[in-house]
Amino acid sequence: MTKDAADPFATFAVWYREAQDQADIADASAVNLATASPSGAPSNRMVLIKEFGPAGFVFYTNLSSRKAGELKANPLASLCFYWAPLGRQVRIEGAVTQVGDSAADSYFATRPIESRIGAWPSRQSEELASRTELADRIARTAARFAAGEVHRPPFWSGFRLEPTRMEFWTNKSGRLHDRIGFERIDADRWRRFLIYP
Repeated sequence: MTKDAADPFATFAVWYREAQDQADIADASAVNLATASPSGAPSNRMVLIKEFGPAGFVFYTNLSSRKAGELKANPLASLCFYWAPLGRQVRIEGAVTQVGDSAADSYFATRPIESRIGAWPSRQSEELASRTELADRIARTAARFAAGEVHRPPFWSGFRLEPTRMEFWTNKSGRLHDRIGFERIDADRWRRFLIYP
């Protein structure tokens, strides 16, 4: 834990930096995102966190994707970071809201050109007849934007998960893992507690 043990974001920032510095971790920002349908059926997938802090954890997606549809219908989700070489896991649970257009525009502009072009033709989560169909759609999009800036599609944005609960897990021998939980009391305060392994 960090010196400010009552602040889970301070602890997360330290752990995240250490994961970024670990050569055996390909991408410290990769996290498992779990969502649920309105009826409660769960689904999960890996996403990349692009921003984090006291306001929450931000990731981006096509608004027509399965994850986006589930988040709009049931705006509760959880994240799970697992950095195996460090023997660490962080679990985060909370409510999700869509980010504003200016935030989405700003992030989209930082993406590599191939990623910006690729956002337009992808019908994320829908069935695809063939890779040739996708390649044709990408080629048409690249031609469309050949002479100008590739702006953000209106169907592409981000979501922010604002944590109400966080857990920091450290691998220990005999499966007697260290588990430290945080539960939000109000906007600025958290309750810290230990959890049985």
